Amino acid sequence: MDKKPHLKPYLYAMVAGFGAIALSIALYFVFYRFDGIKKGASVLAGILMPFIYGGVMAYLLRPFCNWVERLLEQVLPSRFRKTIDGLAVAASVVFGLLVVYALFMLIIPQLISSIMTLSLNFQSQLDLFMSWVTRFFADNDAVYSFLNDAYDTLRDNFTAWLRTSVMPSIRQIVSGVGISVLNVLVVLKNVLIGVIAAVYFLSTRKKFAAQGKLLLYSVFRPDWADLILEELAYIDRTFGGFIIGKIVDSAIIGVLCYMVCVIARFPSALLVSVIIGVTNVIPFFGPFIGAVPATLLILITDPIKALWFVGFIFILQQLDGNVIGPKILGNTTGLSSFWVLFSILLFGGMWGFVGMIVGVPLFAVIYDLIRKFAIRGLHKNGQTDKLQAYHDAFGNPADPAPAQEEHFPPPET
Repeated sequence: MDKKPHLKPYLYAMVAGFGAIALSIALYFVFYRFDGIKKGASVLAGILMPFIYGGVMAYLLRPFCNWVERLLEQVLPSRFRKTIDGLAVAASVVFGLLVVYALFMLIIPQLISSIMTLSLNFQSQLDLFMSWVTRFFADNDAVYSFLNDAYDTLRDNFTAWLRTSVMPSIRQIVSGVGISVLNVLVVLKNVLIGVIAAVYFLSTRKKFAAQGKLLLYSVFRPDWADLILEELAYIDRTFGGFIIGKIVDSAIIGVLCYMVCVIARFPSALLVSVIIGVTNVIPFFGPFIGAVPATLLILITDPIKALWFVGFIFILQQLDGNVIGPKILGNTTGLSSFWVLFSILLFGGMWGFVGMIVGVPLFAVIYDLIRKFAIRGLHKNGQTDKLQAYHDAFGNPADPAPAQEEHFPPPET
């Protein structure tokens, strides 16, 4: 029994005042020292970049690692149980390296060959393209004259640019190449250390999960700890579902692109399809980003087919952006097509390409938290009839039952 119950209100007031002051200070530094915070975060991220790479690799390889572990548990005798974790981790790392190696061996040689062909045949291919255009518009004197003048101007300007700008800047170009090579070496170093860190993350993932659970229950009440674990599991399912959805979506787009390229006899069908499929991981803008190098690859061989390819990419992007992508991502994240589009535009505008990739699962988590808070508030205010009416009008079988208990623990008394 508490011997000094009259001190509780003062204690709560002190804690609330301290919390308000701390929050005010934190908001002040966020709003008025944002550049310094951003710079510090960038420095810290640069230091921890190998571990960030390793964490991403481990998260991507974890489903495969768990699958291999379950398979080995069914196949290997009981005396080999202690080696299952190590074998699963080793198999996962080898699988990831083989996938990356296969992609590089598929893309890099053809890409180098295409670039060399483009550099050697650019002038002749441009002449052939302009001759076709002038023949096509030969009946229109105004257009014909305009194209001839434009071509002559473009060629003269390009030659003058090479003579007056590029050649005098060889030293700066070499210096820039040296800096680029240094940056590439830094990235390779981070990736190499990241692979090692990924091995540690995968091999100790169960131990880290157990330690995190112990820490969670040591800080929070059991009901709140259960809720946090439930929400973390939902976050994991959401991000995992999104990644799987994007892989499925990109694979479908790549296969469709390859089928059409083979049927239409587009040059470099396999390389073009791989580029389109890989860049499709970036929502909406991915097909257009991939269409630029893919169109150049076709342009150096057949300019007419390059024009047809641009039209095909536009149709493919519309199909992916309005049908395939929102359908798959909406199902894997639990969001409707509208919220998928909204989250991509919102977080893409805030964080660029990274925001476009992580925006959908992040918004799905925020949406789920808001939904659970709303359900708890309706239960607390005795408005479950409104929840039932909404469920009857707009709900689907995946929605939570209106009569279920509150999603958040009751407040302390």
